[in-house]
Amino acid sequence: MTRILLVEDEAALARALAQGLRDERYAVDIADNGEDGLWAARSGEHDLLVLDLQLPRIPGLEVCRRLRKDGNHLPILMLTARDTTADVVTGLDAGANDYLVKPFAFAELLARLRALLRVGTRATGVELTAGDLRLDAKGHRVWRGATEIAVTTKELQLLEYLLRHKGQVVARQKLIDALWEHDDDPESNALEVHVASLRRKVDRGAEVALLHTVRGAGYVLREPGR
Repeated sequence: MTRILLVEDEAALARALAQGLRDERYAVDIADNGEDGLWAARSGEHDLLVLDLQLPRIPGLEVCRRLRKDGNHLPILMLTARDTTADVVTGLDAGANDYLVKPFAFAELLARLRALLRVGTRATGVELTAGDLRLDAKGHRVWRGATEIAVTTKELQLLEYLLRHKGQVVARQKLIDALWEHDDDPESNALEVHVASLRRKVDRGAEVALLHTVRGAGYVLREPGR
């Protein structure tokens, strides 16, 4: 699931945008100031940042500058009430990939997000692999060797996340935070049920298991022989 970080200090606008994005099947995290937004953006958990220009604690321009100075290439759509050429140029020079002037139509916001996400997808590749396991992130299809595997939406999200963090042990809570909305707590053993089902589908009948449980630490999807 595509995860968007929304940094906006106008509470009503933030709530409305977040709800609209969730209705479009995006996962959304919200920060209401630049300091918290910068911390969240550095976590590596998001696919795109929607960033207001005028923020308390750390202004949006400075958040952009610090992320780019870190070498962080997270796509950034800047929201601004300023539409002069100088202000737009300043924002783009600070590291924003695109900008949107308030007030704006939600449909235009979605179009700009899709455009930025397409660029990110081309950069990272839409096909994720581990050995003979393949996931088509755009087409939502999975294969082990020549055999296509039928997976649920949540299993697909879980597999995509583990493939994007291939070789890394991912903690249980980190997976829960990534796969479920923060206000939508899963059942206590929901993650384990999904992992068990996905493991049966991915590793059943295969010579080499790819999905592993690291007791007390989390889960990892490993390339064969590693």
